Amino acid sequence: MTHRIRFLPENVSIDVETDESILTAAAAAGIYIHAACGGEGVCGKCRIQLERGDVRNTHGTGLTEKEYGEGIRLACTSRVVSDLVVRIPDTVGADGRSLACRPKTTRPLSARSLETLVGTWETAPPVRKIALQLPPPTLDDNISDMQRLLRGIRQTLPDSPEPYYDHTELLKELPFMLREANWHVTVILLHGKHAEDPETIIAVEEGDTTDRLYGLACDIGTTTVCGQLIDLNTGATIAESSSYNAQVSCGADIISRIIYSLKDHGLKTLQNKVVSTINTVIEDVCRKATIYPSDISYIMTAGNTVMAHLLLGISPRFIREAPYVPGISIFPLTRAAELGIMAHPSVRIYLYPCVSSYVGGDIVAGVHACRMHDSDEISLFIDIGTNGEIVVGNREWLICAACSAGPAFEGGGIKYGMRASPGAIENCHIHPETLDPMIVTVGNTLPRGICGSGLIAIVAEMLATGIIDQRGKFSRSLKHPRIRQGTDGWEFVLVWSRDSLTGEDIVLTEIDLDNLIRAKGALFAGYQTLLESVGLSFDNLDRVILAGNFGAHIDLERAIAIGLLPDLDRNRFFYLGNASLLGCRISLTDQRRFMERAQVRSLMTNMELSDNPGFMNHYVAALFLPHTDLRLFPTAGRNRA
Repeated sequence: MTHRIRFLPENVSIDVETDESILTAAAAAGIYIHAACGGEGVCGKCRIQLERGDVRNTHGTGLTEKEYGEGIRLACTSRVVSDLVVRIPDTVGADGRSLACRPKTTRPLSARSLETLVGTWETAPPVRKIALQLPPPTLDDNISDMQRLLRGIRQTLPDSPEPYYDHTELLKELPFMLREANWHVTVILLHGKHAEDPETIIAVEEGDTTDRLYGLACDIGTTTVCGQLIDLNTGATIAESSSYNAQVSCGADIISRIIYSLKDHGLKTLQNKVVSTINTVIEDVCRKATIYPSDISYIMTAGNTVMAHLLLGISPRFIREAPYVPGISIFPLTRAAELGIMAHPSVRIYLYPCVSSYVGGDIVAGVHACRMHDSDEISLFIDIGTNGEIVVGNREWLICAACSAGPAFEGGGIKYGMRASPGAIENCHIHPETLDPMIVTVGNTLPRGICGSGLIAIVAEMLATGIIDQRGKFSRSLKHPRIRQGTDGWEFVLVWSRDSLTGEDIVLTEIDLDNLIRAKGALFAGYQTLLESVGLSFDNLDRVILAGNFGAHIDLERAIAIGLLPDLDRNRFFYLGNASLLGCRISLTDQRRFMERAQVRSLMTNMELSDNPGFMNHYVAALFLPHTDLRLFPTAGRNRA
């Protein structure tokens, strides 16, 4: 359920879900509230006046009984349960003067939802079950058990080609199963590659199990493996889970894992770790849905090219070496049990094909999900992670590339960088006069680091308040205790040690800013290079599609303000979230949509940016905030005003 909060005196309103904290809602609406502890409720600084409506209060300190009776609340510990009118007290300077702080336009309200992008899909999965009551054999009808089964299928599905079977384990078990089940069985059939192809019998189960038909959609990420359990009879998602990829212990990025795979037993170790992570996800979704892993009848997966190789136990060595050639790009349909994955013993696992060494099946799945291959509109598809993958095109052509953005957006290369887990600063506003930050963390706990969305927010705020210049250098003329010389050079104190979980100051350094600028510069240069290669510019784009878990949390205005995203009409932007997982889910549910995946891959042409002289020129030009050419960012000056 959603509720509307109106913030006074700015008279800014925002709709939020039940149980959202007022502090988080204010940050999303661009409203500054003095808050230092990230939402833990211990600093007592985020006081607000509740003028209408009711809230649910959790913990918190610093309020007297009289203040509470007068409607004073802590924004971080007040949870929304109704429509509200909230008054934000003025921030007061050292001289007693009220310090105004006008609201900022930072909410991604204009980015459109995925429903208008991905369309609809039917419930017609690549596997199906049919229940059969076979007549037992007699002296007059003593055909083989397999012939009896095939005859029963033909009678039940008279308009379908006769299915075939391709493994001997079924033949070994079938005679005993038929008799133990009193000839009442369920057959699991797998559709062929093409609609006219005969189906394959992949398993036979005792009794009528047609009400238990489940599939797993799985995104095998470098950092995280995500899964959705789908009821293939209804198309509904009934459970979700994610787990950190256990391969992280062997290397944080794909290059380090390629190197690890070259060690003795390294490849097998990496394969075992990703299989173990997938099994962890399977166990979790099955526990939530109260089913067994053996009830899963099909697994649809996607991952980058290296992850796919490591899952199948194929060496990725030559992906790293020029001319950067993968061992395989179209992966065979594989029995999950052969890899050690927990599911029905006969279940198949499908991996989306890759395009090149660094544009993998996860990108193909994402492009497939958002139907770029079926649209006349020209789209720019962006998946931001350690490697930024980019696709431009429409139904007639698709050109793609990967640019090594570095790990800054996932917390790497940042002194206090971390993943988006509890304690990570995910949003921030800085008061333009006091320069005190408003800190919001994941989970509303004490701050312990900075995640990618928080990094973008902080840098955009520093730029807007003049703490840093366009080169990402701190203003030496600002005399403020938060701007200081640290052990790694100049830095800005976001959280004092007394307010942090770690007991030390959390800072952002000029080195951190350099790493961010290089990362966003590589991505922006990639967009420009791809567009120029087909004679287009940003003005020719009809849609900009932001994919990936990180992409789903990007603050659109701030990302544009620092030059990470092009400065275009905000109505052209879409948030797709985990596009790889969405593509797997759609394909798992709808066989018709699944059949289109070959068309998607065949349209995609890869470009190696490292060999393109224009890329480096664009990259150097993008090493400013937002860019050296402000004509590309017409709203940048307005946002900094």
